Amino acid sequence: MKKPSQKALSPAQKKSDYTAKQITVLEGLEPVRKRPGMYIGNTASEGLHHLVWEAVDNGIDEAMAGHCNKIEVILLPENKVAVSDNGRGIPTDKHPLTKLSALETVMTRLHAGGKFGDSGYKVSGGLHGVGISVVNALALWMRTEVRRDGKIWVQEYVQGKPKAKIKTIGATKETGTTQTWQADPAIFSVLDYSWQQILDHLRQQAYLTKGVRIIIKDERIADKKKSYIFYFEGGIASYVRHLNLNSEVKQEKVFYVDKEQEEIQVEIAVQYKSDYHEQVYSFANNIHTVEGGMHLVGFRSALTRALNNYARKNNFLKGKDDNLSGEDVREGLTAVISVKLKDPQFEGQTKAKLGNAEVRTVVENIFNDYLTAFLEENPRDAKEILGKCLLAQQARVAARTARESVLRKGVLDGLTLPGKLSDCSSRNPLECELYIVEGDSAGGSAKQGRDRRFQAILPLRGKILNVEKARLDKMLANNEIKSLILALGTNIGESFDISNLRYGRVIIMTDADVDGAHIRTLLLTLFYRYFPKIMEEGHLYIAKPPLYRIQKGKEVNYAYSDEELEQLKQKMGGGELVSVFAEESTEEPEESEAQESLKSAKLNIQRYKGLGEMNPIQLWDTTMNPATRVMKLVTVEETAKANEIFEILMGSDVFHRKKFIQTHAKSVKNLDI
Repeated sequence: MKKPSQKALSPAQKKSDYTAKQITVLEGLEPVRKRPGMYIGNTASEGLHHLVWEAVDNGIDEAMAGHCNKIEVILLPENKVAVSDNGRGIPTDKHPLTKLSALETVMTRLHAGGKFGDSGYKVSGGLHGVGISVVNALALWMRTEVRRDGKIWVQEYVQGKPKAKIKTIGATKETGTTQTWQADPAIFSVLDYSWQQILDHLRQQAYLTKGVRIIIKDERIADKKKSYIFYFEGGIASYVRHLNLNSEVKQEKVFYVDKEQEEIQVEIAVQYKSDYHEQVYSFANNIHTVEGGMHLVGFRSALTRALNNYARKNNFLKGKDDNLSGEDVREGLTAVISVKLKDPQFEGQTKAKLGNAEVRTVVENIFNDYLTAFLEENPRDAKEILGKCLLAQQARVAARTARESVLRKGVLDGLTLPGKLSDCSSRNPLECELYIVEGDSAGGSAKQGRDRRFQAILPLRGKILNVEKARLDKMLANNEIKSLILALGTNIGESFDISNLRYGRVIIMTDADVDGAHIRTLLLTLFYRYFPKIMEEGHLYIAKPPLYRIQKGKEVNYAYSDEELEQLKQKMGGGELVSVFAEESTEEPEESEAQESLKSAKLNIQRYKGLGEMNPIQLWDTTMNPATRVMKLVTVEETAKANEIFEILMGSDVFHRKKFIQTHAKSVKNLDI
């Protein structure tokens, strides 16, 4: 049922209505310090930065309500942070229930704020289940300054508790709030704020809140101060241009609509690019809905319908059953969908998915109408988009034919696994591991050294196809990729099913040299583009073989870095070492080729160049034994950033790749050429 519209209020009325009465108290603050992980996820880097996001969200809420156009974040010495906005300022009058000032209520009571009542905020981008009170609870020290009603109000807190009553320290004509705090080292295992992570997050927030100026300053080191300003009048249209910065685009003009219907604000930007991968980000009240939701469902439905209708009307499609599928219209698509609504219903504490059913209809109607008009008014862009979709349709049909010939019935039941796969005897995916290794030499050592009960080995010959530059039909013609798909058992593309994954851990094990790094990058590109669920659900790992073997008498240790080597040398009592290189010889080497040894009277240090130089026992002890091995879990925290890196490093744009290499060349350590 449509909600009755509210009468428009003047700025003076809006300001006067935001008082202590709008601050609703739900529960106390005591549990936060006892179980911080329940409120901010963890007490490592993610949780530390979440404190910054909470403080910034309050300024974003003021901006979305039309009361703020500037937010400033300053990283200060001693791990302190200051977040300032020029909004209305937190109310300071007495709260009717707590009998404390509204400021103290907001800062010291969990779930107290203007986002719960009927008159505080029409739309809230914060409210992650925590709030500024949680920042206060987890801070060693915090200071809040409010500029409001012609006065400057201040209150300080220690571990969430007020040091003294709220007081005024002067007069001002400005309005706004400044929060300054120092995270409690007794709670957080990490206290160092990441400049890049803060930049990336605030850039995104600036795109989603057009017209707000966000200033970031780093003043932690006196002689290395730096600052950055984000301001985007174009909103998410500018965001889409940024996402496609390293790609060749198919349409000159970015599609953009910003429309309100039934008290739901819908903002959508779309641009197609020449590559084959979809890049779509959805937001609800500025919260990134990683798992999508009703707004994304409505968007996809309208996209397919509008493009099919235009294609039929203009004779791009003629056959009765030749409609473009959702997969066809999403190839090469870059889009940002942002909705703002008063009562968002998120699924789960992490707010990964928007559940409001009414949002689907509103988004579908608005996007369908405005995209249809865009295609009619921009026939050149429409032709490029439809041409891209029709090529994707042809490739999909070709890929289906190739996939059916490769993944015929019975293959995924283990009847026709690739011949090069040395499978394990266990059929329990939860305990099984698949090692993807580089070449027959390393594969031979791995096969001999493994535990055959739960470890499978798949050797790959050479470097696999770069899938960033290839469609699925071409991929399925590549023998190495074909073998990997069969071994995994999940199928690929529209037939992918994570429940059929045959191994609980998929481990990339390559040499610690340039070629090994390249093969590892090609495999990561394949998993990121075509098997993202394997990464998202924590099944993909990178093995970390040792770089050095250190022996003293019968004592043998392994070092996985140069720093660890130095520590072991000291621990094992090594004296001055002399480099000894093998002389040229026509005789067959006893163990391996091109090995470097460093010897002294006490220590023998061997530098491994590849996995093939290790005998099976050494490979098991260092890299495959669950009790002693070191592995890295592959995760993707910043999807947009990861997508950008894959496009730069693995895409067809040489200019941006060259620029990236030139920019970061000096920061490369231990480059092995």
